[in-house]
Amino acid sequence: MTDTSQVTIDVVSDVVCPWCYLGMRRLESALEGLTDIKADVRWRPFQLDPTIPAEGKERKAYMLAKFNDEARLQQVHANLVSLGAVEGISFDFDAITVAPNTLDAHRLIRWAASSGDGVQGKLVRTLFSYYFEQGKNIGDHGVLTEAAKEAGMDATVVEALLPTDSDREDVSSEIATASRMGITGVPCFLLEGKYAVMGAQDSATLADAVRQVAAAKARGELG
Repeated sequence: MTDTSQVTIDVVSDVVCPWCYLGMRRLESALEGLTDIKADVRWRPFQLDPTIPAEGKERKAYMLAKFNDEARLQQVHANLVSLGAVEGISFDFDAITVAPNTLDAHRLIRWAASSGDGVQGKLVRTLFSYYFEQGKNIGDHGVLTEAAKEAGMDATVVEALLPTDSDREDVSSEIATASRMGITGVPCFLLEGKYAVMGAQDSATLADAVRQVAAAKARGELG
């Protein structure tokens, strides 16, 4: 492979999915070691629960209703805290008070894609950190505007667009497309739109997958 090897990676994820945050960090670690491959990472929307109202739900009650077992929920959180520490993530589940609807966050992520090189990735990292490490309500328009500004977007434009229906239908359509493709869980890493790596795989596994696809592309086998 030459220095110009390039692989497109579409990451289907939801910003309230802790495994997606782990997946992001592991992908970043994987790509850091692939110095001969340029990865074009694009973030695609998915909603773990689109039925959550726009104002969100009280998170503790919501999670207990899902798990129906507080001890099991605590065990899951503890496991994620341990896994996160390895990746430099400081999960603070006790700080999260609202389970938000993430459609507006995904609209913002969509806008970030056209806001400059690296802006979308920075925004996604910011939203993950806001929610999982700082307990911020990423369904709140003020919080989303703050995240946009931190990522380098035009906060004035974002503030004006969020209350409208701009791109709402397009984001919903993308989410529906993911479901039709058979994606039922996230994260899902789509390499060159042809190969899927499911789940928050470790960095070595992700790096190997990217390397294999880059090699196949260089040989002209992806057609």
